[in-house]
Amino acid sequence: MSDVTLRADLGHWRGWLLDQAPGSRWQARLGRWYRAWLGFRRNGLAMTGFGVVLLLVGIAIFAPLIADREAATLQVLTQRLEPASWQHWFGTDELGRDIYARVVFGSRITLTIVALVSAIVVPVGLGIGLPAGYFGGMVDAVLMRITDIFLAFPRLVLALAFAAALGPGIENAVIAIALTTWPPYARLARAETLTRRRAEFIEAAELQGASHLRILLTQIVPLCLPSVIIRLTLDMAGIILTAAGLGFLGLGAQPPAPEWGAMVSSGRQVLLDQWWVATIPGMAIFITSVGFNLLGDGLRDVSDSRAG
Repeated sequence: MSDVTLRADLGHWRGWLLDQAPGSRWQARLGRWYRAWLGFRRNGLAMTGFGVVLLLVGIAIFAPLIADREAATLQVLTQRLEPASWQHWFGTDELGRDIYARVVFGSRITLTIVALVSAIVVPVGLGIGLPAGYFGGMVDAVLMRITDIFLAFPRLVLALAFAAALGPGIENAVIAIALTTWPPYARLARAETLTRRRAEFIEAAELQGASHLRILLTQIVPLCLPSVIIRLTLDMAGIILTAAGLGFLGLGAQPPAPEWGAMVSSGRQVLLDQWWVATIPGMAIFITSVGFNLLGDGLRDVSDSRAG
């Protein structure tokens, strides 16, 4: 295919996506997504965050190709606390394990925790917030008072309490973080539902005999999801920091798993002399958190501009 033909095809698709009079619902939906992408792409900081997140996902997926799995756990005491070199790009830790390999494979643990927490908090938040906003009355009062109880405690303190009660481990850390993260999503879902509860399309669905469950799932949930996804992206940094905090205190992933928070904890004893042991995983936590924050800010800006 020649360059002229390729440019012509791209121009055709661009014109089809930006058509002001779409011929189908699918074309209209794709057009909205494409306009949102164009607005997002103009935000340099948001694109930077998007690049950081893509890089993290790529590192996690292709970790076995870019690092030696055995070097992440193999203890070579004769090579302990070595500085960066061609053999060990980020140096070695107190047990002679390669820090570069541990950081690379630690990205898998971080993304696993983030994915599992997200898979829990979004359904739980929607499951509590939607009925509260839709039915109101006693249902709203009971569900929101439960939410207020969880919101009354600092997230990290509550996560530490749950993790200590459940015991150390990634699974228990995920449960502990999820139990402290869902309340804002319930509040957000309730607010979104309240603004649309008396909308004409909801009343039309009720007149047609649609059940409450069908209205919630087909009419209100799709309208709540964009706000929930933006909030989730902004909360990713907090989830990562909480997971790292639990790992730092020994309540997250257990040795020899290369979890970033645990790596920072193991290097704090030699921070002044062998700074790389704690600093490298700390920088990984910092860069990942900033990347998710920038991505969330960009998504929020695009959402606000579309709303305006």
